Amino acid sequence: MHQDDRIFVGGGGAGYGTPQHLLLKAANRHGLIAGATGTGKTVTLQILAEGFSAMGVPVLLSDVKGDLSGLAKSGSAEAKLHGPFTERAETIGIADTYAYEAFPAVFWDLYGDQGHPIRTTVTEMGPLLLSRLLELSEAQEGVLNIAFRVADEQGLGLFDLKDLQALLVWVGENRAGLSLRYGNVSVQSIGAIQRRLMVLENQGGAQLFGEPALELSDLLRTAPDGRGQINILAADKLMAAPRLYATFLLWLLSELFETLPEVGNPDKPKLVFFFDEAHLLFEDAPKALVDKVEQVARLIRSKGVGVYFVTQNPDDVPEDVLGQLGNRVQHALRAFTARDRRALRAAAETYRDNPALDIETAIQEVGTGEAVTSLLDRKGIPGMAERTLIRPPCSQLGPITAGERADIIAASPVAGKYETVLDRNSAFEILSKRAAVAAAEAEAAEAKEEEASVAEREYRTARRYSAPKVGRSSSRSRKAKQSESLSQAMANVVIKELKGTTGRRLVRGIIGGLFKGR
Repeated sequence: MHQDDRIFVGGGGAGYGTPQHLLLKAANRHGLIAGATGTGKTVTLQILAEGFSAMGVPVLLSDVKGDLSGLAKSGSAEAKLHGPFTERAETIGIADTYAYEAFPAVFWDLYGDQGHPIRTTVTEMGPLLLSRLLELSEAQEGVLNIAFRVADEQGLGLFDLKDLQALLVWVGENRAGLSLRYGNVSVQSIGAIQRRLMVLENQGGAQLFGEPALELSDLLRTAPDGRGQINILAADKLMAAPRLYATFLLWLLSELFETLPEVGNPDKPKLVFFFDEAHLLFEDAPKALVDKVEQVARLIRSKGVGVYFVTQNPDDVPEDVLGQLGNRVQHALRAFTARDRRALRAAAETYRDNPALDIETAIQEVGTGEAVTSLLDRKGIPGMAERTLIRPPCSQLGPITAGERADIIAASPVAGKYETVLDRNSAFEILSKRAAVAAAEAEAAEAKEEEASVAEREYRTARRYSAPKVGRSSSRSRKAKQSESLSQAMANVVIKELKGTTGRRLVRGIIGGLFKGR
């Protein structure tokens, strides 16, 4: 069904254009799969993943609805949905080569429930993407950048959330000195970041950060039979945290860009990345982030990575990014409102004209499993828009059972590698140790100061009751003598007065009073 250098996407018959192939040499020029809900985007994603795997190209895709787990299991003629696929294979003209087949799949899950845990470190995420994840203001993002700079200068590893939380506490305690060097570090900004980290932690996002971190080589594996490994990221729970989902996938793209060597224009990609629900990446995204996405999309092709955005409307993707997407599969768009009609017209204008096809009308009329396609030719020029009947998948359409998933996970080539969390000596441990040492030193200094204070009090007490006692005794003796002299002088005066006239009058008065009383 596939040739050595191309993937068969779909064909024709009555009312359809020429058969459409995606050239492996042009597959790293990125692509777009768009269309309204229920028009067949998931099947298109599935058949492209099968095609790349069959050609030895590893694939990474996000499974938003759980349907893509069926890639790991062969389709069946008995399955209710595969009967029409057999008929479609006959219509397209591939009935002789169409066969059911399972593909080598590895399941991943940020939460570790439906696949191998997949983690990164805070340092690898970086302040820009982390600020996007936490929805920080410009001032708060500045403080976060300062924290990362301090971690780099002091050799503080930032692996998990508690490392970052501990570092922010330290930054807050030393904000006066840091403000003089880097700019204002406010307590309010630190508090806001800590609150956002707590919310992220409560939502389960803390499991994204830690070790062992994902090794990109585990995504680039091929099976023993030479087929590319299909990495399926469980994203059904992630959709409840769309910012976490988008930030993680953007981080992964950035890591691939920074890690993989330049390969120019290879004969086939080293990895193909399908980003489902792509609008989540761009909703409310700051310009700096959109610029980064555009930069990565433009440059990562030279690393041999193809990126395919899957979304409902091409209008969900910024124009500068949309211009990078050379291979396009456009399923039906509905035009019920004026805005819908403008979006439809804009989508039609991005295709190369075909004199035999009214593109705008075709995009509205194609049925489920049909699409308007435009794929790059050998010179890298977009092909003319064609109405195409998408080929049927060889693997199971729809999810596998929980038991089947568990068996595949247990037999995975990375089974047991990421399940046990590793907690190395990092910022949290280093700063906790510093705090413990500082507390012990402060306690020792306080004890020493108290000891000195006690010694001083004892010394003063000793002086009071030793040498100074002689002086106090003499003083008391002098005071006693002075008191005695004063008493004697007063007594002499009294006696003298009693002997004199005043004394005699006083005596007479007293004696007279006594006799009167009698």
